[in-house]
This record gives sequence, C-alpha cells and structure tokens, in this order.
Amino acid sequence: MRILGTTILLWMATATVGFRAPGASSPSASRMKKGTKSRRYATTLEPPTKVNGDATKEAVGWDCDDEANCVQVDPCNEESCRTSLDVRIHGEWYDLSGWRKAHPAGEHWIDYYDGRDATEVMDGFHSAKGRMMYKRLPKSSTEVASQLEQTTQPDTSIQVAFRKLRQELEDEGWWERDILHESKLIGIWISLVVGAAATAHTAPPLAAFLLSLAFTNGGWLGHDYVHGVDEFADKFRPFGAVCVGLAATWWSDKHNKHHALTNEMGVDEDISTDPFLYQWPPAPENDSPLRKIQHLIFYIPFSMLFAVWRVDTLTVAVDAIEKKRPDAKNELYQLLGHYFVLFTVFPPNVWVPAIFLSGLMSALIVTPTHQSEELFEDYQPDWVTAQFQSTRNAVMTNPFSEWLWGGMQYQLEHHLFPSMPRSKYPALRERLIKFAEETGVAGGYRESGEFEILKMNWDLYKKVAEADPIPGSPATKGREGQQGAIRTTQSPANQMAAKKARSKMTV
Repeated sequence: MRILGTTILLWMATATVGFRAPGASSPSASRMKKGTKSRRYATTLEPPTKVNGDATKEAVGWDCDDEANCVQVDPCNEESCRTSLDVRIHGEWYDLSGWRKAHPAGEHWIDYYDGRDATEVMDGFHSAKGRMMYKRLPKSSTEVASQLEQTTQPDTSIQVAFRKLRQELEDEGWWERDILHESKLIGIWISLVVGAAATAHTAPPLAAFLLSLAFTNGGWLGHDYVHGVDEFADKFRPFGAVCVGLAATWWSDKHNKHHALTNEMGVDEDISTDPFLYQWPPAPENDSPLRKIQHLIFYIPFSMLFAVWRVDTLTVAVDAIEKKRPDAKNELYQLLGHYFVLFTVFPPNVWVPAIFLSGLMSALIVTPTHQSEELFEDYQPDWVTAQFQSTRNAVMTNPFSEWLWGGMQYQLEHHLFPSMPRSKYPALRERLIKFAEETGVAGGYRESGEFEILKMNWDLYKKVAEADPIPGSPATKGREGQQGAIRTTQSPANQMAAKKARSKMTV
C-alpha cells in the first residue's frame, strides 16, 4: 500500500503543481488573462488597446517583450541578423523580427512563415491571449507588404470556408471541455499505474504490460493538454512530463511543426525516420542497407520510439534552461520527479520492457494516419487542403481500440482543430465530411478500418524497400527552400531591408 500511495500521490500531485520552482509563476499567468473566457476561441479578434508600429514609416528594427510590446531600435546591419521577418495573419502583414526571440515556443517557429500566410496556424495553436497579442506587433512597411502580396498566394475558397466553419464551431461551444470525460480517462490511467505497481514484484510481465498501457494512455493525455488552450489543459500541462517523461517544450517544438507542415519532405520530423525507415526511395547518398529489409524489421525501430522521445526530451530540457526559455527549470524538475517515482516504485524488469512496448504500440498508432497519404516536396500555402490530403482516419472496430488510439483515430479532426478537446471529434466527423463535399477538397474525407490502415502502412514500407534509390530524391531533413529563410536572410522582405541598410551606410 505504501508503494501505491507513493505512486499516485507523487505522480498525480506533481502533474497538478508541476514541481514548480520556488517563486515561479503558473504557466496560466503567462498564457491567458482572466476575463477572456468568452473570447477564448474566437477567430474574429477585437481591436487591441495598443498597436505598436507604423506601417507608413520606413522600416526600422524592433525589440519586443513576451507580451508583444515593441519599441523601435536601430536596424541590425549584420549579415546574419533578421532586419525584417514578415508574416500574414488574417490579411495583414506583420513584422515579427523583434518578436521572434520573445516567442514562447521558440524563434524557429516564426521563421517557418517568413513571407507566408500563418492564419490557420495562429488560430489553431494559440489561446485567446496569443491571438490578441499579435495585433500589438508592428505591421510590415507598406513597401514590403505590397511586394509580399504579389508573391504570396491569395486565400483559396477552401481556406475562406474553413475559417467560417471554425467560427461557427467556436460560437457553438465546441471547445468547452467535458470534465467527466477527462476524469474517466485520468481514472483509467490511475488504475493502470496502480495495477502495475501492485504486480511489479509478483508478476513482472503483467506489470510491464499494464505500465506500457499507462505510458501510451498518459502520452495521449499529455498530448491533449499541451495542445489545449483552456484553463483545465493549462493546469494539466505538466502531465506528460510528470507521468510519462515527455515534457511540453520538446513536444511543442517537434509536434507542432508536424502539425503546421504535415508531410512536407525535409521539414516534418515525423516522416524523418531514416536510416531505419523510409517513406520514399532516397537518393543514393542517403540510402541505407536497412531499407531493403525495413518491412521485416519495422517493429524494432517502432519499439524504440518512446526511448528516443525520452532522451530527446531531456536534451531539449537542458537546452531550454541554457536558452532561458519560459518554464524550463520547472520542466526539468517535473522530469526528475517522474524518474524518481519510476525508479523507486518499479524494478528494471518492469519499466524497461514497458518503455519499449509502449513505443511499439504508439508507433503503430501514429505512423499510418499520414505516411500512406500525399507527401509534399514543396511548401503548401493552402494549409487546409494539405491537411485533408496528408491525413487518413482509422475506423475502430471495438471499444478497447477506441480507447487505446487516444483520439489519433480522428487524425484529420485533430489536425484541423488541434486545440479542440478530443471528446468532440466523433461528432465533428460528419461536419468535416460535409465540408469536404461542399468545398470540393481533392481526395475528400479519407478513412479506413484500423487493420486496413495498418496494412497500408506496411505495404508502403515494403514498396519503398523494393524500390531502387533515386538520384536527386529529397532528403528528410534541411530542405532550405521549404523552410522559408531559416538559415538564410534571403527572403524578399530581408533582401529589401538589407538593400535599404546598405544604401544608408553609403550615404
């Protein structure tokens, strides 16, 4: 009983308080202001009380804090410095060069959308406070905005219809969380942990199986709460770190990029699994002997998934502290708390196989809903259509599978509305089928049975294993052209700003 008490009290208590450092504020204090509940999910934003910047003035440098309050500074003339970083949101161009380092999710996020439209990403990933704050940022100069409008694809009819659908769903209350449903899911997780702890020394194989289910189930819950923008999700944001060993900062950096740039070759890390698994025939220089047998050994790298994620989480946690990212120290405390309980309560012959079994189960669930669909060599400006074309839902055949998949069977619903509680996804299915039919989305709403979609994924691995390498085939990482200007300052806006800076220096 002492073991059970230790397990539940430490993991659940720390999931709520998050091993918060002395004097540290709650994440909710920095992510959401009181009094915004009625506007929490609104797409149509109210006018801000303060707007920084003047689009009519000549471009200058900007320095912004984490509340999006910006002041003018001298422009940076260094070659590696971003003197302009322009993003379109709801038809307006904003200069985010001064905001990028203050962005809570990291500067790389904004870089992906330099010279691009980020309306759907802004609406999909941010709380009401975040969607209010961008209005305070300085607008791009008239000259830069005019140039970028000429090179940026206008909103498609599908994008416009999607924004209308989103507004309708927000007005209907689809983001209101079902606390009873959440309580059931957390209750199941607690039961699995209790069962694993109770049998850890008497029936290790059973304990390992129960703990693996707890890890997989806990991973889906942590995933839900990191995506969530309501107060409940905000309070339970540390759940993944405390209960599964997967922290929010690492998850946001990796996973949200997958959401924003789904199936984009060279950018989406979820399809960057070589040299162990390939989703398309590689160039000869990127090939591996393992590719020829990947359909026979796929379960081995699949089993490594959770172990790799745990290592990556710890690496990012340390890096986040060095970069002084928000809540970084608290996340490290949460991870240390997780491993203290894990190593104290469970012997190695339980937690080691549990990690690998949970990795196998999770990989079997997360890989098939995207990999058998379209892969993109170029950036997709119509984000909505890209989500439909790169995503296939799985239709479950029994209640256990419905629970085990953790909402990932409704992958399209989740990708289009990542911050919506997953309890709403089954009812949303019919709305999206109708939306696809009315707007004429290419390929429509895609879904297959749970075993059929697993077979489709295996068939893909086999097909790629049997293919010859293709010279010039896209690499899985670092495609410069797709990443805007992440490692270069040669975007249209930056070229214009650099030209102005040089002209000033010669006067």
